Amino acid sequence: MSDNHLDRDVLNTLQDIMEDEYPVLLDTFVTDSEERLRLLQTAEHDQDAQAMRRAAHSFKGSCSNMGAKVLADSCRDLEELARRGDLAESAPLVERIEREFAIVRILLKSERQRFPAS
Repeated sequence: MSDNHLDRDVLNTLQDIMEDEYPVLLDTFVTDSEERLRLLQTAEHDQDAQAMRRAAHSFKGSCSNMGAKVLADSCRDLEELARRGDLAESAPLVERIEREFAIVRILLKSERQRFPAS
């Protein structure tokens, strides 16, 4: 697992806390994140600063909880941009989030394969 994208210590702690529900947590994070990414993309397309701020804030929190620091930091940057109402520069940030989430999703799906189907 690449510590640049996911913090192994955070995942280990989550696994200890969640026990048998850990695989469900991984699945839920990926599914929820896909929806959050769609919300970001829609807000970027519509140039809706409030919707983007809310979606980025929500995505940031879940990424932080899962140890996806680079993804959380990118969401924080987008949230701040949207808070200022300056969406002219949002497209590169949304693209950065898309790329980083693609990496995180692959890593979490690999992590998920360590556990029998739930």
